Amino acid sequence: MKRIITALCLFAAACSLYGKAIAEDVAKSDEKREISYAFGLVLGSDLRQTGLEFDYNALTDGFRSSVEGLDARYTLDEAVQLVQAAFQEAMARQSEEFKAKEAQYLAENGAREGVITTESGLQYEIISSGKGEKPGPEDIVRVNYEGTLIDGTVFDSTWARDEPAEFPLDRVIPGWTEGMQLMGVGDSYIFYIPSGLAYGEQGAGQVIPPYSPLIFKVELLDILSGEEQDE
Repeated sequence: MKRIITALCLFAAACSLYGKAIAEDVAKSDEKREISYAFGLVLGSDLRQTGLEFDYNALTDGFRSSVEGLDARYTLDEAVQLVQAAFQEAMARQSEEFKAKEAQYLAENGAREGVITTESGLQYEIISSGKGEKPGPEDIVRVNYEGTLIDGTVFDSTWARDEPAEFPLDRVIPGWTEGMQLMGVGDSYIFYIPSGLAYGEQGAGQVIPPYSPLIFKVELLDILSGEEQDE
């Protein structure tokens, strides 16, 4: 929500500057049309995530009142309070929808044959076993992996980059820290990580929404010492 409010503030500032340009008739009509469309596209991209529905005529009226200094139904402070309240209500509703969707997915996935659920809620599936050494909670590992959302969206893949990743297990999300210690070198697993063991209610940037369970196909290639990683 903070990012969206910031975007609105930046948008309002830009509109103020752009309104002066309109008043002074500096920009050409085609240029104004394209810039106006771009502003609307940027604002709409952020607002779409909230799930709010809009009366576009009223939205345009409010925008025009602000830019042209016309009489408005609310003071700016009153408008900000209304917007914040609407955001909070929409975000709360959206969070409940996300949580319900996650709970349903994990319940159904956990009931599948071959899927094992740990005490923490982590789910995993063994694809192949190399029976090699297992890492500890602070070890550095070299892995190949592909991360997806439950709708199949791939958000990261070392296979796509053709370059394995190396990282210490005490500096990753809890689902990874726990899951990697179940694996031996040469193993391939699929982790189904609940949001509580990943990025929780915040999500991660534009890529991972709040309350998103994550799916990782992982191959443990090696366990490294600090000296090996430095090389």
